[in-house]
Amino acid sequence: MNPRLAVFRALLERYGPQHWWPGEGPFEVMVGAVLTQNTAWENVERAIARLKAAGALDARVIAASEPRRLAEWIRPAGYFNVKARRLQAFCAWYLERGGLEALRRQPTETLRADLLAVHGIGPETADDILLYALGRPVFVIDAYTRRLFARLGLVGEDWGYERLRAWFEDGLPREVPLFNEYHALIVRHAKEHCRKRPRCAGCPLASRCPADQSVSRASSE
Repeated sequence: MNPRLAVFRALLERYGPQHWWPGEGPFEVMVGAVLTQNTAWENVERAIARLKAAGALDARVIAASEPRRLAEWIRPAGYFNVKARRLQAFCAWYLERGGLEALRRQPTETLRADLLAVHGIGPETADDILLYALGRPVFVIDAYTRRLFARLGLVGEDWGYERLRAWFEDGLPREVPLFNEYHALIVRHAKEHCRKRPRCAGCPLASRCPADQSVSRASSE
């Protein structure tokens, strides 16, 4: 069996559907994608709640806000001064491109290249926006994905972002629900088992993982 599909099925069997992305509407998802850089999602939720309470979860409001005020609204997300600049740059771009409906009419590759030209938008953030907000079949690569599949021996630890993305996209059906669910399952699994210090006991992928420490310990006893 295709190892990418085999891993997906094992994770889905263990954890079930994850119902991602946690956001109310495409624009909120986009804002969350920018704010979640280098922080936990719980912090992003607090920042978004503060934007909502201030009536500021709106592209025009964010783009026109005084930077220090915006930074204070999003303070819980961390790196708030940097993220305020990035969020304003994104919202200015969003408005210049005509908003959500205009973006939906753009071809995926054109839209991805355009996103990557925005200040502070890297490949992972761009692909989060494309997949979760705009429903495009792009596979999101994050640190959890890299760690898990390197431990499984399926990818090289030195593979770059685009090579990893191509490896997934070339080996899976190009379906948005599949890519959405797969990324969410990887995050769930990485938090429960495939941590920096892995919890291998009970891992649903242990039988296919060369790095399984529970097997190594048992064989040495």
